[in-house]
Amino acid sequence: MLNSNVYDYVKVLDKAADASWLRNEAIANNIANVDTPGYKRIDVNFEDVLEREMRDARYVTVDQKVNRLMTSRLEVGTYVDHGDFSYRMDGNNVDIDTENTELASNQLKYNALIQSVNQEFSRLQMVMK
Repeated sequence: MLNSNVYDYVKVLDKAADASWLRNEAIANNIANVDTPGYKRIDVNFEDVLEREMRDARYVTVDQKVNRLMTSRLEVGTYVDHGDFSYRMDGNNVDIDTENTELASNQLKYNALIQSVNQEFSRLQMVMK
């Protein structure tokens, strides 16, 4: 079982949950700096990294794509979103309404990812019985 691909989905879901947690921190930082002159919002874009890594294998099943993924290549960090753009006079580009919406959306996504990880482990537990 050590050489099997049983945990492939769990590994990808774990990376996605980590990225979602990092995005939550970035959004909280944006909200905290909503009134800081010159501040540029930050974000995390795990979805593009995952899509790029899965795009390489076109005509195979999702299971095969996930099996071939190198989770070490799914590491993400924060980036400055539209660093040169600002619609405010003070140079800050954080919109509090957008950030609150993104925060709520990200929290739903994070909860769904954690629920998916739990379901994967429940399936594994059921198979082992």
